[in-house]
Amino acid sequence: MEIDGGVPLKGEIAVAGAKNAALPLMVCAALTDERLTLRNLPRILDVAILAGILAELGCEVSWDESGPALSGTMGGAGFGTGRVDSALVARMRASFLIAGAALARLGRIALPLPGGDAIGLRPVDFHLAGFRQMGATAEIEGGEVVLSAPGGLRGAAIVLPFPSVGATQNLMLAATLAKGETSITNAAREPEVTDLARCLAAMGARIDGIGTDTLHITGVDRLHGASYDVLPDRIELGTLICAAAATGGELRLAGASAELLSAALPVFEGAGIEIVAADGAITAQRGAGGLVGVDIMTQPYPGFATDLQPQAMALLSCAEGAAMITETLFENRFRHVPELQRMGANIRVVRNHAVIRGVPALHGAEVTATDIRAGAALLIAALGAEGTSTLHGVEHVDRGYDSLVDRLRRCGARIRRADAAG
Repeated sequence: MEIDGGVPLKGEIAVAGAKNAALPLMVCAALTDERLTLRNLPRILDVAILAGILAELGCEVSWDESGPALSGTMGGAGFGTGRVDSALVARMRASFLIAGAALARLGRIALPLPGGDAIGLRPVDFHLAGFRQMGATAEIEGGEVVLSAPGGLRGAAIVLPFPSVGATQNLMLAATLAKGETSITNAAREPEVTDLARCLAAMGARIDGIGTDTLHITGVDRLHGASYDVLPDRIELGTLICAAAATGGELRLAGASAELLSAALPVFEGAGIEIVAADGAITAQRGAGGLVGVDIMTQPYPGFATDLQPQAMALLSCAEGAAMITETLFENRFRHVPELQRMGANIRVVRNHAVIRGVPALHGAEVTATDIRAGAALLIAALGAEGTSTLHGVEHVDRGYDSLVDRLRRCGARIRRADAAG
């Protein structure tokens, strides 16, 4: 993909449904014989991959593309009649959420160890420890996780060592059909976790403490179908705010609210971005004083999201003064740094800290994305840079963002794709 930099982005973009909410919501279909309809699904590769996995396992999946956003209906009556395609599972980490649903519904599942972005180890130990507390056996054999609970799952008091989003979601899915009450202490509080809990409640699950760090789930005999709207993508929202500021443009981001980015917005404003929330949208532009360096530390929600760290780094690369980003969640989430350095960024990494000294401008270069958010960061950098950049690894951006290139083009971005996606 070739990007001509230096063109201010101007216009309106509707924020798509959240990738990190859509995937666990799709897994809910495996918990019921009835149909689950999800509206506002993002049109991204990860949604298609997970739909393929669910179909391989016997779920019926159909799409409605007649509206402005994608809707999907999934029927779980046949769930468990097929076998997992290990190649599909290996492509996406969120596929491991099927484990909790399968244990609850079938009492057994064998899954390949999950894949996804190469940003750190992200082990599934917390998931497996929780399943064992609920009465399941969990073994890793030849690259597969073999889970079994022939007598069904039972409620347990689970204390997570760390507020893991994936573990919280997986254990919540499992607990909905378990016998008795399950408590999850030190649960993740991300909006996507809350969205999953609300969808499960709409299907008949009994969940208390939604939005807090302690969840109480009382198992029920069965869940029913439902229709549910996927919440807007806060990471896409933050990405687009960074893109507007990096290019010196102005974007109106429809369907977004300030609550989605409660931790990041003050940081962005401190960096010199003017942000106005009104009438169901957020308008973002670089302030008259220009961009200035700010320090950022990634933390579990409600702290600054690690999924916005690379994009913020791209933005701060051209800010006045120095900034330091501290990454506390993933040990390998600075893989975009050498690529930004190719474009002229002055960044020094010491362990989990990145010290950024702003330069007047980045310049076009040939760079490669290694994961979804690194791809977004490099795209932002290229849009704001002088000259033309070539971005490889565009498939990562496609995995995480719904038609992002097309939507940016409509706001003035000069982007040419040489791959099959055009």
